[in-house]
Amino acid sequence: MTEIHVVPTGDQLADDIARRLTALVVDVRAQGRRPTVVLTGGTIANQVYERLDVEAAEWAEVDWYWGDERFVPAGHEDRNDQQARDAFLDRAAVPAERVHAMPAHGCSDSMAAAADDYADALPTEPFDLVLLGVGPDGHVASLFPHHDKHLHETRRLAVEVFDSPKPPPQRITLTFAALNHARAVWLLVSGDGKAEAVARALAEEGTVEQTPARGVGGTEETLWLLDEAAASLL
Repeated sequence: MTEIHVVPTGDQLADDIARRLTALVVDVRAQGRRPTVVLTGGTIANQVYERLDVEAAEWAEVDWYWGDERFVPAGHEDRNDQQARDAFLDRAAVPAERVHAMPAHGCSDSMAAAADDYADALPTEPFDLVLLGVGPDGHVASLFPHHDKHLHETRRLAVEVFDSPKPPPQRITLTFAALNHARAVWLLVSGDGKAEAVARALAEEGTVEQTPARGVGGTEETLWLLDEAAASLL
């Protein structure tokens, strides 16, 4: 079932998501399992990472993955994994073996091979949590409107993207087959510039081709976490 949670401001939204993420990791560790979490990039996500308390959970016992990545060299400031390292992972002293970054430019013979290598590294059990931002056009990860080849991919768990409308154009992304293999999916959206995309994603009618965010959901929980600006057209 899809749930919608709205808070007044973007700052409050980041605080709320940080609290929820901490509670989820604590709960999974209490069950005796190692949590698996898929991270996203973007402004609100990085605000969340900056707010995470390194003492509040066993962050070093979490396996961290990514939903998509810019295919640029390792350490590049545009990479989602580098932003997460700078904002949180290094601060929390997460060991390298727990950080499952997507391949970087120069590490593989081709982007297709890099995508397949990442797919092979994914866990067989469902992710505990997938975090996703939503673009003004309704994209999630690097699954963009009308990129039908990627939107309808059912066999591959990760694919190469050569023509992202948002720079840089070359990326690797998980497909719906991977993103939806998750107990919980949280969509994090802030700002009135994304209100129209949120409204389309949550409307009774519409297509994944027009609004890819319509295509994601967890097996146990699908949660839209919004500030009032992002929710203003609902």
